[in-house]
Amino acid sequence: MKFSTFHLFHRFDGQSFKDVYDHHLELIELAEELGFDGVRLAEHHFRDYGVAPNLFTMLAHAAARTTRLRLGTGIVVLPLHDPIHVAEEAAQVDVLSGGRLDLGIGRGYQSAEFEGFGIDLAEARDRFNEALEVIVGLWTRETYQHEGKFYRTGAEVSLVPRPLQAPHPPMHVAAVSPETVTMYAERGLPILADPAATFRKVCAAAGTWRETAARAGHPDGAELVVARSVYVAPTLEQARADQERFEASFDRSRIFNERSAPIDPKTGRAAQGFEYYQDRYLKGGTVSADFRWEQLEVIGDPARVIDQITLLRNAGFTNLLCDFGSTRPMPLEDMKQVMRFFAAEVMPAFPRRVT
Repeated sequence: MKFSTFHLFHRFDGQSFKDVYDHHLELIELAEELGFDGVRLAEHHFRDYGVAPNLFTMLAHAAARTTRLRLGTGIVVLPLHDPIHVAEEAAQVDVLSGGRLDLGIGRGYQSAEFEGFGIDLAEARDRFNEALEVIVGLWTRETYQHEGKFYRTGAEVSLVPRPLQAPHPPMHVAAVSPETVTMYAERGLPILADPAATFRKVCAAAGTWRETAARAGHPDGAELVVARSVYVAPTLEQARADQERFEASFDRSRIFNERSAPIDPKTGRAAQGFEYYQDRYLKGGTVSADFRWEQLEVIGDPARVIDQITLLRNAGFTNLLCDFGSTRPMPLEDMKQVMRFFAAEVMPAFPRRVT
């Protein structure tokens, strides 16, 4: 099992944008010091929920402040971008970082973001699939031309610069619904399972992916990533008490609401292609602490947390993307202490293969 850290860049009341960036860049440097394998950054637009709209700019900066960490996106919302720009910017970061880029991609889900860009959320899946085709084509062919429904290159083009990693940086697709997992498993594209899905659903997704990929003839050994909210304390009692304190100090309805849900504004219902997620993001703000404790979060004392991670590993995941508190108003030094405790008390239970 590998361990990575997740950075939403949520802006709490009273923080400047620079405060947010400095906070997470310091945590990224600490992740390298503590022996984490990588980091992944989240893209969002138009809200304090996440204030890093261009992940490649931030990753290029992080590349200059680190030497070993894998630098990942979690995720680039492809339908909101020109895929030619994504291919170029990602390749540039891969070169600048010495081949350390991991590209996490997805179709997005937040209705407010799609409305802000003037893009129909119901087109998200088709736009995503076509954008993915363009990116892979640019990365793997010396010359490439595309004429599609949403995107076109016009003339035949050659990508400059080209990625340092061959044939291209590792890619992960955000997916947890059976339909989406199966679709990308057939292509051999590994998944990144998100933290809003229960343990049962993400474990089922990993099983579906590996079974489908094997039937399609893809070799075993793909790295599947699962994102979880993670918190470890010296005792179970302290972990439960801290969880209750975190929840009492933050209004989740600020981030789980109609603006974050994949709602079609014309119908008021889940947009086409998002039926699996009906009400999921609306319910996210009201689920109980017991539900989070039992079904959503990797949380507890070291023994319980190790057992939960073992469950995910046995289900087929090989990289845990740890969100140590994107929406917890935790002082920087407290966050650092949580990361240090996790690195000291949990990570040694999962020795990494020497390569």
